[in-house]
Amino acid sequence: MLVCQALTDTTVIFPPVKCPHMEDATVTQSVDDGIATITLNQPESRNALSAELADALTATFESVTDSDARCVVLEGAGPAFCAGGDINAMLQGVKHDRPPATQVELVVSSLHEAIRTVHSCPLPVVAKIDGPAFGAGAGLALACDTQVASTDAQIGFGFRQVGLASDSGVSYFLPRIVGPNKAKELLFTGELLDASTAEELGLFTRVFDTETFESAFSELVTDIAAGPTVALSHAKRLVNRSLDSSLEQALENEATAQGLAFTTDDHEEGTTAFVEKRDPEFTGQ
Repeated sequence: MLVCQALTDTTVIFPPVKCPHMEDATVTQSVDDGIATITLNQPESRNALSAELADALTATFESVTDSDARCVVLEGAGPAFCAGGDINAMLQGVKHDRPPATQVELVVSSLHEAIRTVHSCPLPVVAKIDGPAFGAGAGLALACDTQVASTDAQIGFGFRQVGLASDSGVSYFLPRIVGPNKAKELLFTGELLDASTAEELGLFTRVFDTETFESAFSELVTDIAAGPTVALSHAKRLVNRSLDSSLEQALENEATAQGLAFTTDDHEEGTTAFVEKRDPEFTGQ
């Protein structure tokens, strides 16, 4: 749970700044044309994952399925996607000599519930990263289904800078993306990665130039939201389950999912459009 700021090639620890004029809502949500945009709305603290923000994020993701959303975008307000954990909360724990179990309950439990909720969201979740994603913020980005970044984005797993191991699902997501040895190296060094390096390692699935980022991102997410929602939800679930299952179990899961997808309106529309040699118009049903 790291809060840090990139200054050239140097990573500096700094506490989140509290601002009396900060918006009341720690997390905001809007839905437009099937795209739910969930925004971490604490720019003055660079969207540091306090227990309050993590709880609000969990509640927002739990409510998104009640909307007409077909895809979710997770972004951060201001210059950072998410600068990590709440350093102020950590300092208070040290000053008051809180037992480790209490520290975990106050901070990590809320954070980990948010990670679970984001990862298990039935809709495709796209992380929109056009600034730093550090520590727990990096874990939050990896909990999403795909990570789309601008050339200004950075990612790092510098838990070591605050004398901590790793949390926010990093020990699960990171080795599955970069392999166990590279994952350990990134945790051992706390290296801060630029967008190009992160893309090479698979930590960012797509990187767009800063100048064209907004339009390119919008085009990509619009395409995802226009897809067959039920089928994409099953596809997401199948991939997630495959990480901890055998080939035989994966095949059984696929058969079950396809049996359900065959009954959807979108399957009928897709096959009809294919035969008629036109683009399908999916409705998410």
